[in-house]
Order: sequence, then C-alpha cells, then structure tokens
Amino acid sequence: MLKDDLRNTQNEIVDTGESGLGEECGVFGMYDFDGKDVASTIYYGLFALQHRGQESCGIAVSETSGPKGKVTSYKGMGLVNEVFTQENLEVMKGDIGVGHVRYSTAGASTRENAQPLVLNYVKGTLALAHNGNLINAAELKEDLEYTGAIFQTTIDTEVIAYHIARERLNSKTVEEAVTRACRKLKGAFSLVVMSPRKLVGARDPFGFKPLCIGKRDNAYILASETCALETIGAEFVRDVLPGEVVTITPENGIQSDMTLALPKEKQARCIFEYIYFARPDSHIDGVSVYQSRIQAGRFLAMDSPVEADLVVGVPESGNAAALGYSLQSGIPYGTAFVKNSYVGRTFIKPKQSSRESSVRVKLNVLKEAVKGKRIIMIDDSIVRGTTSDRIVKMLRDAGATEVHVRISSPPFLWPCYFGTDIPEREQLIAYNRSIEDIRNIIGADTLGYLEIGRLKEMVGDLNICQGCFTGKYPLDPPKNDIRGEYER
Repeated sequence: MLKDDLRNTQNEIVDTGESGLGEECGVFGMYDFDGKDVASTIYYGLFALQHRGQESCGIAVSETSGPKGKVTSYKGMGLVNEVFTQENLEVMKGDIGVGHVRYSTAGASTRENAQPLVLNYVKGTLALAHNGNLINAAELKEDLEYTGAIFQTTIDTEVIAYHIARERLNSKTVEEAVTRACRKLKGAFSLVVMSPRKLVGARDPFGFKPLCIGKRDNAYILASETCALETIGAEFVRDVLPGEVVTITPENGIQSDMTLALPKEKQARCIFEYIYFARPDSHIDGVSVYQSRIQAGRFLAMDSPVEADLVVGVPESGNAAALGYSLQSGIPYGTAFVKNSYVGRTFIKPKQSSRESSVRVKLNVLKEAVKGKRIIMIDDSIVRGTTSDRIVKMLRDAGATEVHVRISSPPFLWPCYFGTDIPEREQLIAYNRSIEDIRNIIGADTLGYLEIGRLKEMVGDLNICQGCFTGKYPLDPPKNDIRGEYER
C-alpha cells in the first residue's frame, strides 16, 4: 500500500443537502489486452462518476503478466482529484484494474470502508467494487462470523467478497464463484471484480443499479454510466443485463452468463437514476437520462399548469425538467440560481458552529432574473423539506412576486432499502401530510408533484421500482431496518 495522504483523512466533510437525496456509488473497471497501464484512465473514469459519490474513492490495479496476485491499491477520503496525484498514479502499474467512488448508505464514512476492497485468499487475490445495498447483508455476515471470518469494515461489499472467495474454493473459475455468490445476495448490486487474469461484472437480477460495457482500442471497460465511457474516449458496447455476469479476457472477449436472470416483468430498475442520480448525458438501458427528465417536466406542465413569467430549475438535476416544463407550457426558461462550482455536493465546514447557511454556500439567486416575476421552480424531490423552504425564501428575498414549486417525482412516503438514502417514514415531509400542508411548510404559492402513473411513461417499457412512493417493493424489505451501520 502507498503511504496514506493524511490531508484527506483529517478534513471533516459535511453534506450540504440536509434534506437532499444521498448519492449512490460509482464503479469502473478496465482491462487493456495490449498490456498498457490503466490507472490513469480509471482515474478519469471515476472523475466522470464523481456525482455518484463524494465521500471516498479508490483504485486497485494488477499486472496480468507479472507475479500472479500482486495488487497495488490506493484509496482515501475525499474527491477523486483530492485523493489522487500524478505521483501516486504513476507508481500504480497494471493492465487490469477497478475503481470506486463512494457515498455511504450502509456502513460508516471512514477510510476503512472506502473501496475497492482487496482480498488475499488461498486462490490468489480479488479486488471488488460494489454499487448497491443488500437487504440480507447482516444475516450473511453473521453466518460468516460463526465460521471464523473477521471483518475489517462495516460495508456489505466485504460480505460479498468473502462469499466470492469461499465459493471460489469449490468452483472451476472465478466467474462461476461470482455467480454462485450472487445467488445468495438479496437486494441491489452492480459489481466489478478483478482477478489476476479476468475482469468480471455482475448486475443484480432486478437491475436496480446500472452497469455498462465499453471498448477503447484493445481495452474493455465496465462502468456505472455511459458518461464515463465518453470521458475516456471509449465506445459504448452494451448494457450489462439484469441478472447477467460478464467475464472479460483476451482469449474470449466478453462471455455472458444469464443464469441469475429474472423474467422481464419482474425487473425493477431504480427510477431515481433517471430522476436524479445519473448524469444527464448518460444512457441507461437504452433510455436517455436527459430525455426522461425533459419528459418529466413536460408531464408536470400538462398535469400541474400555472400562470407565471419564468421557469427555473434547481441545479443540477432540476434543470432539464425545468426546460421540459418550459417547452410544454410556452413559459420562458431562465436561470435563477448561480451554483458554486467548487462545492459539489459536499464541503468542508471548519466548525460545526459555523453559522453560514449551507444552502447559500452552494447556491445564490440572480436577483435581476427573478425580481418582480412569477417564478415556477422545478426540483427533483423534497425529502425532509428543510432545504426547499430556504430556496423558496431566497427567491422571495430576491424579489420574486410568486413562487410555484413543481417536483419531478411523486411524494416520498416510504424508505428505500436498495441504495438510495431515503430515511425513515417519520422523517419524510410527505408522511401524514397533505400537499397543501407541505406547500404551507415550504412557503410556496402552489405545489405540484409528478403523478405516479407518469413514471413508467418517462422510461418507455422498462420495469421500475416505485417502492419509495408506494411501499410496494420488488422483494420483501428486511424485518429490521439495517440501513446504516450493522451495529445500529
């Protein structure tokens, strides 16, 4: 392991969106058949996936022609460009590797929980990066502990790694071990696994989390989103299908195993990839994220019309929906907010007692754009409501005569157990409240949400998970709420 960069472990990272959704994680894997080093390319791939997780990041690489099982890895707390330097990337020699950016929905925000995880075992080494949340991780972990396993982290990724290692003892190949381990997993997972000579990707049978395949020259890539492929100049090959395990080798190219697959009608992609999580320039399972957000805005204009002078979006995920509303309604689209580009979704607060509003650190209002105008403000969601009321107030303070809020998702009524950081029902502003109650709390003149029937229309014929809106999940949620650390 390289020497820790202490700068990245001593700073206190604080989430600015107190009521906002927590991001998911991003995974990236690469195998260059020509033997070229991949660490710097993985770095740029992770940079493109930074929006999916800003707590920690890491890269692990290996030389397929070198000593079998030798892995060089580096990870730390913070953003990709904070953790990695030219110096520590240059010493990461290897033609196969995996990378990860993390936002914690299970497990504490610590360096120990950063990924990828590197595992040394009797058959060699594994490096594993995971996006998603397992609902049976606690039971799987307990089973392992009773047979002598010792855990170094509180994340379910380590549970997956252990099970792959155990299955490998009785499997002919690493991909067979991955498939057998995945049969035990319940919940959401997109995995990228590096073995000494193979790159393996796996997607859960429901297809909750995205995963795609790309190609650049004589190298293959696995990535959470297509935007990462475009960033490194790779061409999109195809999506990894729900329930598919793919194995990438120089001898056989891409091999597919569909033994985990479910019938199409049982698939359940996370709708928030299209509403919020994914970058707008990505395509997931053949659907443009940008076009789905435009469509959501159009539906809002059809179903919740209101007279106004200007339509604005709350950056960044509200912008495309605002444009869709404008296109459908004919009301001009404009910019009301200036976003601090150097804040992102996290920032460092020197003291907890700091009185600066985290919303104002992140956003300012263009007074000239809104003064004396009736504003339609589009945002992707309202979770607790503590940010929405501040943003509405900021518009009023800047001189807006009316503020009409439109949300490009239905009201949150239930928690998520599959990787989206939606809290307990009692913390959700929509729980036991009418839309009029919520409107009054956030201080808007009117409030409208996307109708739940519109979700399916946003993504064509894809089957989606709507559990956080309806309480009907594609598989039974855990009896105990295991989100967060297992010790809870």
